[in-house]
Amino acid sequence: MVEDQPIAALRRALPGLPPRLQAAARFVARHDFDAATRSMRELAAAAGASPATFTRLAQALGYAGWDGLRAALIETRRPPATPFSRRVSPASAPPTAADIPARLLEADAASLGGLEAAPIAAAAGALHAAPRIWVAGFRSCRGIAQLLHYQLRLFRPADIALVGGAGPEDLDLGALAAGDAMVVIGFAPYSRQSLRAARVALEAGCRLVVLADAPAAPIAEGAEHLLLFEAAAGPGFFPSLTGALATAQALAAACFALGGEPALARLRATEARLAALAEYLPDPETSS
Repeated sequence: MVEDQPIAALRRALPGLPPRLQAAARFVARHDFDAATRSMRELAAAAGASPATFTRLAQALGYAGWDGLRAALIETRRPPATPFSRRVSPASAPPTAADIPARLLEADAASLGGLEAAPIAAAAGALHAAPRIWVAGFRSCRGIAQLLHYQLRLFRPADIALVGGAGPEDLDLGALAAGDAMVVIGFAPYSRQSLRAARVALEAGCRLVVLADAPAAPIAEGAEHLLLFEAAAGPGFFPSLTGALATAQALAAACFALGGEPALARLRATEARLAALAEYLPDPETSS
C-alpha cells in the first residue's frame, strides 16, 4: 500500500511546525475530503483559522500555495473504509456463514498484495541501527506486538522490550532513551495508550516506526517510518490484522538479515537453549 503523499508530508512536518500551522495540518489530515472539495476560505472558516494559515501551511510543505496542496489531495484521496456494522444496510442480507470465509480470505489476500516491501526494509534498517528496540501494541494489536517482540528476541535477546510486558507501561516509557527505536502498532479507532507511547518516544528522541492503517493516523505524527496495512476493507465484522501480522513478520525477518553472522549465531544459541529446556515435542521422524 503506497503512502498518501500530501498526508504523509503533513505527518512528517507536524512536529516542526508552529502551533497554528500544526492545528491547520491536523484539521486537513482529519478532513481531507473537505480539504479537497471546499474552497480555502470555507475550509478556514470550518477550522476556525484564517485563509492565510492554510497558504502558509502549503508553503511549509513545499507547495507554491494552497491550490497546489489541494490538487495533490484531490489526486491521491480515496474514500475511507466503513466499519462492517455500517456497511450492512437493513435492506440487504448480511453475509452468511457459508460465504463470508471465502470473501474474507479473498479480501485479506488482496490487502497482502498491496503491501510494499521497500518501506519495510527501510524501517528494518532503523531498527537494526538502534541500540534498543521497544515494541508497543495495545488491545487487539497486543498479539502483533507480542509476536514481533518474540521474533526479534530470538536473535537480539538482550535489547528488545515489550512496552507493558513486564510491568506498568509508564515505567517502560520512562526508560526510553535517545537513539532507541520504538515500534507502535495500531488502527482506527486508535487507543490512547498507543498515542501516548508514540508521543513519549518522540519526546525522548527515539526513532519511531509505526504500523498503521492510514497516513493520517494520529499515532503516526512525526514517525520516521510508516508501514501501512489495510484493516477495514474486508467483509469481516472486525478489522483485519492480516496485513499488520505480515508486516511485523517481514520486519523481523529483514532485521535478522541485517544482523548477519552475529544474528545467526545468537539464533542458533537460542534454538539450542530451547531444545535443551525441552520446550518442544520431539519430531516423530527423528525420535523413532
